[in-house]
Amino acid sequence: MSKETDGQLLEDYTDYLMLERRLAKATIFVYRQEIGFFFSAIAADVSTIGSSEVEAYLVESARQRTLSARTVSRNLCALRSFFRFLQKERIREDNPVELMTSTRLPPDVPTFFTVEEVDLLLSSIDEKDLLGRRDRTLFELIYSCGLRISEACDLKVGDYSRDSLRVLGKRNKMRMIPVGEVAASCLDSYLGEVRPLLVKARSTEQALFVGRRGRKLTRQAIFKRFQEYARPLGLEGKVHTLRHSFATHLLSGGADLRSVQELLGHSDIQTTQVYTHVQTEELKRSYDAYHTLEEENQK
Repeated sequence: MSKETDGQLLEDYTDYLMLERRLAKATIFVYRQEIGFFFSAIAADVSTIGSSEVEAYLVESARQRTLSARTVSRNLCALRSFFRFLQKERIREDNPVELMTSTRLPPDVPTFFTVEEVDLLLSSIDEKDLLGRRDRTLFELIYSCGLRISEACDLKVGDYSRDSLRVLGKRNKMRMIPVGEVAASCLDSYLGEVRPLLVKARSTEQALFVGRRGRKLTRQAIFKRFQEYARPLGLEGKVHTLRHSFATHLLSGGADLRSVQELLGHSDIQTTQVYTHVQTEELKRSYDAYHTLEEENQK
């Protein structure tokens, strides 16, 4: 196929992921990006390419891009999905990736900030200007409500009421999250004193969080601002680490797993159970420290 045909096929595949599969925006971006890499790397036509050539691509791609086993596994899922799309479109009859398997990987134990580290991060934000006050509100809300970065971007002014936040999550699943006193106070101040000055003449803008020109804040802008605050403090993590911290701190405080699942918007409780691994690791470290001390006392 020509490059033009490849480009159109990629657009059609993106529409398929969005409209039929209804995948999350972040997943669509990753899958689309990987198929773009695939198109650039292969010489064969996607309508005739075989499993051995696809496997060779995965191996070489992992070597050149220094990919982890988890990323290779994710890319394999993207390719499997793409060839299923080609079957659906009757571009080919078989799926050369269908019988290819990857080793089942154990769930990652999510990294998280301690309560003290979250307090340090939030208190370090200079609120002397409008953007600083916005950022304090933004990251306070992401942490206290356990939001994904995409969910924070997509929030509208009308999604917030005094004691709750309406959040549209993955696969258009809506959930209501209680808003604590601190986050509510920040939001009320932001909506009354900060956002109107940022929006100015853009009175039709509905996004809750906006940039200096009054437009909806992007994922990239939020990521950049987070790094500007976290790096000087020596905090290693991403915006998503605040969501992990939210879940971890709730479980540490005695919240039950089912409630945390609902607050995070997980469809499967097994996804939420990864946070119990964090609790187990903490218990192990405490036990090891105590056990070592006990041994020394007995000497």
